[in-house]
Amino acid sequence: MRNWMIVSAGLSLALTGCGGGSTVTRSLETAPPKIAGGVTDYPVKLGEPYQMGGITYTPADTFNYDETGYASWYGQELNGRSTANGEMFNPEAISGAHRTLPLPSYVEVTALDTGKTILVRLNDRGPVAPERLLDLSQGAARQLGVLGQGSFAVRVRRVNPPEAERAMLRQGQPVAARMDTPESLLVPLRRRLDGKAKPANLATATKAEPAPPAVMAKDAPKAKPMPAPAGPAKPVAVAAAPAAQLPPPTPRTQGGDRFIVEGEGAGGRPKTAQNSTGDNRATLNPAPAAPAAAGGTYFVQVASFSSKARADELARRIGAKTVSSADGKLHRVRYGPYADANAAQEGVTLARRKGYQGVQIQQDSGR
Repeated sequence: MRNWMIVSAGLSLALTGCGGGSTVTRSLETAPPKIAGGVTDYPVKLGEPYQMGGITYTPADTFNYDETGYASWYGQELNGRSTANGEMFNPEAISGAHRTLPLPSYVEVTALDTGKTILVRLNDRGPVAPERLLDLSQGAARQLGVLGQGSFAVRVRRVNPPEAERAMLRQGQPVAARMDTPESLLVPLRRRLDGKAKPANLATATKAEPAPPAVMAKDAPKAKPMPAPAGPAKPVAVAAAPAAQLPPPTPRTQGGDRFIVEGEGAGGRPKTAQNSTGDNRATLNPAPAAPAAAGGTYFVQVASFSSKARADELARRIGAKTVSSADGKLHRVRYGPYADANAAQEGVTLARRKGYQGVQIQQDSGR
């Protein structure tokens, strides 16, 4: 009997120890996760005000940070160097540098040319150039589709991603790209760039002189009256003066290979079908639809670019086609052609599934 009591007491102590171990295990599971190399999200570092390029910056924990500006990227030249929060820089990781946000922070970066959006982990301070908002690693630039460019327009929005995505970025692995930002949202985001200094290595077309304004008939110089001839006037056949000619419309661009807004002047945009769907606010004086030609002239247009490579990239991502203008200067991303406007509803559905809500059914003008 005494031996049985001793064994029971021992079992009770063993079970108590197991219970304590379970508590410790649960507490370790809730601790900030780490991986090989010591990369962790904790503690978050903010830091004191500092100077860079003669300008003082004050780090701030701005929870709902959302800004537009210009970004660039850097590659192998910093490989292995220490970042501002003490990590080792990996050029292939999806990371970035920001001047004031806490380190690390997670942001969604959107390329304002294409709408492509990726998740980036910030772990360094920069850029030095004050006209740039963000510097990306080579891996991040590749995932965003801007590798090889100088500077490019972006939106940077701070987010709080799930732990699974955080862990992948800490390990240097990319997470799945977000849904592309639709054109209806990109237009107002691009307008937020107005008045902001542009980097020197931005696409060359951003430096081009603005197109001369169209000469309107009311602004044309008026002809001076001719002096009356002496003697009786003889009837003279006078040809009708030609109407004032407007210069051809010039596409408005965001850069040399940027998204193009068509239709700044008369005849600049393809005609809109009478029973089109979507947001028609961007269409200038939509004309009534003409009868469809054999083979179909109806289509659904998503975007236009001055760079065929950019148009092909978007078309490939959304399952559309690239249609180039006759002069090769404009490349449109379209669904179609369709035999009639009713059949073109299929293209509208496809575009909306990809996030492009403001598309229209249009007719090809032959340009």
